[in-house]
Amino acid sequence: MNLKSIKDDFKHRVCEQVDLQSEGMDRYLVTTPFRFDDGDHFSIVLKRESGNWILTDEATTFLHLSYKIDDKDMEPGSHRGELISNSLASFSVTNRDGELIIPVNEERFGDALFSLVQAIAKVSDVSFLSRERVRSTFLEDFRAFLRANVPEDRLSFDWTSEQYDPHQKYPVDAQINHMPRPLFVYALPNDERVNAATISLLNFEKWKIPYQSMAIFEDQELINRKVLARFTDVCDKSYSSLDDNKPRISEYLERILKKNSA
Repeated sequence: MNLKSIKDDFKHRVCEQVDLQSEGMDRYLVTTPFRFDDGDHFSIVLKRESGNWILTDEATTFLHLSYKIDDKDMEPGSHRGELISNSLASFSVTNRDGELIIPVNEERFGDALFSLVQAIAKVSDVSFLSRERVRSTFLEDFRAFLRANVPEDRLSFDWTSEQYDPHQKYPVDAQINHMPRPLFVYALPNDERVNAATISLLNFEKWKIPYQSMAIFEDQELINRKVLARFTDVCDKSYSSLDDNKPRISEYLERILKKNSA
């Protein structure tokens, strides 16, 4: 099969945006529109090895995972390791010492590329699912902590302004009420949530809603510096983590509840 036929097969089986760039003898970079969650494109190479064509990620997928997950958490026998192994097996992709490869059988180049792209996407999802589980635990811990420290009749979760926000675009994770200025409390596990909280607080300022604000980060050190700087300009009080600051947060809540009773 010639190069044009291979490219046409890729486009037919995967998508029109696939292209091939020569990088030497019997070696081609396969460009696709598919990306990891950090914005980098999937790295895929078509090359001839021992007389046969193979597609390989040249170990870039696991390299991306290693930025977010410890290597030991991806080893065979671990939960994530099992998810990865099952994903690779379902698409007939082999893990060769960290390199994901698939042979091209019977000149079915498009089928091989489709399978490798699907496998890379599934494997990269392991980091996303892991982060979502962590975020879910953090939010549950956040809510449980507030329930233990704030009377039930003074606590509302996912509060929105009926007057200014009828479509509920700007929810507050928790509102502590029955105060002249209610306390808006945000649980912040990542940059996306910090940005959303910043936008919400800016809108509350514009609408002249009386409030005071507090934020509890899952881990403030993981937040982008620029994102954090914008947020601290509009938030009254923040804590870098929940677990390390529970006594301080409890004391602050007790003080503000007594001081600001309606």
